[in-house]
Amino acid sequence: MSSPPPQRSKAAATQGPHLEAGGTPTPRLVASYQALPGHPGERYPAVSAVLMRWLAGGFPPAVAGQVRTSAGSPYVVAGGWAKLPDETTHEGPVPADADTLFDLASLTKVVSTLPLVLLLHERGRWSIDDPVARWLPGAPRSPVTISDCLLHVAGLVPHRSYYATCTDPAGIKRAVTAELAAAVPGRVNYSDLGFMLLGWAVEECAGEPLKELADREVFGPLGMTSTGYLPRAPLRHIAATEADGDQRPSRGLVWGSVHDGNAFALGGISGHAGLFGTAADLGRFAGALLMPGRHPVLSAETIALMTARRAGAGDEARVLGWRLRPDAWGSWPEGTIWHTGFTGTSLLIAPALDVAVVLLSNAVHPVRRPDQIGAFRAEVHRALSDAVDLSGHLLRDRWARWGYRVYSVGVVV
Repeated sequence: MSSPPPQRSKAAATQGPHLEAGGTPTPRLVASYQALPGHPGERYPAVSAVLMRWLAGGFPPAVAGQVRTSAGSPYVVAGGWAKLPDETTHEGPVPADADTLFDLASLTKVVSTLPLVLLLHERGRWSIDDPVARWLPGAPRSPVTISDCLLHVAGLVPHRSYYATCTDPAGIKRAVTAELAAAVPGRVNYSDLGFMLLGWAVEECAGEPLKELADREVFGPLGMTSTGYLPRAPLRHIAATEADGDQRPSRGLVWGSVHDGNAFALGGISGHAGLFGTAADLGRFAGALLMPGRHPVLSAETIALMTARRAGAGDEARVLGWRLRPDAWGSWPEGTIWHTGFTGTSLLIAPALDVAVVLLSNAVHPVRRPDQIGAFRAEVHRALSDAVDLSGHLLRDRWARWGYRVYSVGVVV
């Protein structure tokens, strides 16, 4: 039996602007809902209500999101403030919309660096089991492999503020590379350093700069026309991040450049951070992973390898690049992969449901509120898991395409 044609999109302003007592308009959220096979559009207004409540409460300032399936996008939402009003200059707020660019922060690891690493492996240019030092001229001898870095088991520290101790990008590269001398692979320990190393290793193996490689090999084929390093869009189209934070040597608002201090000191381009993008582009990226047999960059076998190589257990369970088990975010099924970014971004892909969720925000604007970002992400994803109706949409063929065998609904062998 053929599927019924999808219901056409309906746009709805969940909340229109009106003036508060101080003269500042309240945020506006615009959402569109489209009924697709297995994904009735009427379930998503409840998610919009959750988002609007958070925006009206002042956190995060802006949000853009998308639910993606192999058939399209049943839910698209955006609103809030890309930049809050400035009391010192009397400048008003800058609204956010579906075209706003967000600092993707650590989503750079899985959206840029991971696909390039896997693509070089697929083409036989290197193996993910190579010692990463092999591709870093001048690096000390080290047992750490490319796969170790992808799995965050390289034995590297999570982070160091090289931007405060090194004088130039070459000094940062030398300092990070030197960390390999003491690195002993073992347990999962999330590290920016591993992906900084991978970014430089990719450049050495491919013989080209990371930015050009990502643009040509990943973003171009996937139709991600707004995503990249070093955004050139006008500031009003970019979500601002932190003001007077610790990622810069001087005070001021970070707006239009990468928030991460190490990536900024490296010229805005790194394997661990630096990308800017829209929710629509991230939806294209995630949607392609839901169709591994038709992925324009990676083969189905390479995508299966991405989720077959594993490390850690429980909350620390990982596959290449990604985390597993978003238990705090609702009842997502086995095999769901996810990643977050420090600025307030996240990407979740549930191949068993043929669903991906993009949630972008500028949660560190104008200051960090770590006590709220976890609760925000959890509530929104729980609402989305309810809207997707997890209990009735396990798709056997999707599991098979990702290398799983399913003998009964919800049971993976």
